[in-house]
Amino acid sequence: MWHAPFGPAGAHIRWTGTAEDGDAGAPLVFVHGLGASSAVYHAHIAAAAPLAGRRWLFVDLPGHGISDRPVDFGYTLDDHAAALASALDAAGVRGAELVGHSMGGAVAIVLAARRPELVSRLVLTEANLDPDPPRTAGSSGIASYSEEEFVRGGGFAETLERVGPVWRATMRLADPTALHRSAVGLIRGTRPTMRRMLLDLEIPRTYLVGEHGDEIGGREELTAAGVEVRTVPGAGHNVMFDNASGFIAALVAQG
Repeated sequence: MWHAPFGPAGAHIRWTGTAEDGDAGAPLVFVHGLGASSAVYHAHIAAAAPLAGRRWLFVDLPGHGISDRPVDFGYTLDDHAAALASALDAAGVRGAELVGHSMGGAVAIVLAARRPELVSRLVLTEANLDPDPPRTAGSSGIASYSEEEFVRGGGFAETLERVGPVWRATMRLADPTALHRSAVGLIRGTRPTMRRMLLDLEIPRTYLVGEHGDEIGGREELTAAGVEVRTVPGAGHNVMFDNASGFIAALVAQG
């Protein structure tokens, strides 16, 4: 396990993975979604034979997994991206392929726009591209509570019951304050929006959609801008669990 300081004094972002660059391609940096953890969602993907010889990092965003959860931190998408940049700087990573799921995809887009030297390719799995998602989104449900209601008024416990066993397994490890602020930040989005930043990037970009997952608006616009949009059969929002082989095939393809 490695760590790097970010944000408030004494706070550290942490990751696991391999220490040195491999000889089979750019480093792979996996970034999890809201209330998740990178190794839990992606370790089985990195271990696949087609990815042998690559360096990989499983980074837990602030407030999640093994990373610190400072109270005096905003947990916006820009905040998360800055913390992720601190991890990559400390790890000596440049030109990484960022593999971001859901909120982690939004963070990856922000990082690619703000620190382009760190990112050579984006692989986004059902990433959040727009502010104000539908009320059915998990982030909307969390953000419907006030911070006080969520952290100390029973909202966190109610959410854990509602999300089911898979998401609950990692969400219960997240700090409630960080989880709520991250959800609020995800709904607020960025300026320019994550979608606009993605459209304007010039690096290779792949967007994965589960056949049974969330609808993606503006698919034709994304394709026209050079974003490769792939539908992974038999998969829902968690493509890496529902169709691991399809996920790996999309990851190793270069468009």
